[in-house]
Amino acid sequence: MSPEPGAENPLVTAVRAASWIRSAAVDDERGRHWRANPDPRGRAAMPDHPLSLYSGAAGIVLFFLELAAATGDQSYLVDARAGARYLTATWRDQADLSLHHGLAGVMFVLAEAGWATGDDSFEIEAGAVADHIARSARPIDGGLGWTGDPAQRGDGGIILGLLHAAGILGVPAYQELAVEAGARIATLVVPGHRFGEGACADLPLDAVTPGFLSGTAGTAFLLARLYGVTGENAFLGAARRGADFVRAVSTVTERCAMIPHHLPQGRDLHYLGFCSGSAGVARMFYELHRVAGDAADLDWVERLARGIAVSGVPARQTDGYWNAACQCCGAAGLLELFVGLWAATGRQTHLELAHALGANLIGRATGHDDQGSRWYQAYRRLRPWEVTADTGYMVGAAGIGAALLHLDATARPAEARRLILPPDNPFPAIPLPSATLRSS
Repeated sequence: MSPEPGAENPLVTAVRAASWIRSAAVDDERGRHWRANPDPRGRAAMPDHPLSLYSGAAGIVLFFLELAAATGDQSYLVDARAGARYLTATWRDQADLSLHHGLAGVMFVLAEAGWATGDDSFEIEAGAVADHIARSARPIDGGLGWTGDPAQRGDGGIILGLLHAAGILGVPAYQELAVEAGARIATLVVPGHRFGEGACADLPLDAVTPGFLSGTAGTAFLLARLYGVTGENAFLGAARRGADFVRAVSTVTERCAMIPHHLPQGRDLHYLGFCSGSAGVARMFYELHRVAGDAADLDWVERLARGIAVSGVPARQTDGYWNAACQCCGAAGLLELFVGLWAATGRQTHLELAHALGANLIGRATGHDDQGSRWYQAYRRLRPWEVTADTGYMVGAAGIGAALLHLDATARPAEARRLILPPDNPFPAIPLPSATLRSS
């Protein structure tokens, strides 16, 4: 693929993505939100979550905050503030409490918006959301929780959001609640070991999912994070049980590892992306290494990364890496992984693959109507005829633009800046190896 004329670097493409997202803006008395798909006669892949971090206003605010930091263009902060005002005006109408689709994600973005803009009202509102989430906790199986689902899409993501709120808002009670809710999850024999019902409409009811967003790996990531926060061995032991299950069901060849999408039916279906594949599972093993220091966990991160590399991405498509560009299941999610791995390890091979993924995304950008860059993709693997271009973070242009900004930051050691990474991203917030920072 040849990139659009003049769009041969990540920053320029991210700016063009912002132009297209701006074309989808809707302003009213509540603030600003963005249509999920502004194309004439276009349909959105995820039309039903207008506030969410995954596909709605919260994720787009996150992108504009990062773009303002990357470019120095204060007009992007205007976009971010307008979107944050919309979140503050509408979050009380939202029932979903989860991180990616609900209020925990809104809370995270409002806190970051307050931090980046200096507007105390956003931090105050983030605290109001956190208080609402805290009041919504209920007794479940001898502990506390919200949904009963230990995965990142359920209680796991809510707990991660509360841990972030405790730190950025300075409220220890949020951490105390998060730890209490996590203690119930830590009692599970295999944390996050879930069956297909409710995990995905396309899965058999007896399927087990070892992946990140809806499965074992994401829950083990949460438990490792709780161990890092508390030092309590019960959390580390539970995280190890989850990691051991993932190891046991993985396909290992030489120095590579691949994760089955679901068991037993999908043992030979190996997703590569964030939601259910190697890129997400690698986050879990890296978090374990970060908090416990075991070299064997970092070895598994590298095994998963090699499995992705030898698959032939981004040039080659597979059953687990199809026509998808987004953060959730496509090239942008892999780009986040390899930028993070380079920052964590300094290994040049990781940066080289990150650049190849970035070039692929730049080449796939479309701007046929002079409105800016967007990415057409088949978000759902099982419905390849549904090709859409979305504005959101995990599913569309905002998240792809953010991943390109993170790649751009690796080339600017003298301008090192903090990236705004969601609570489920364990990699360094400054995307440069420490040796690079010392020498710059």
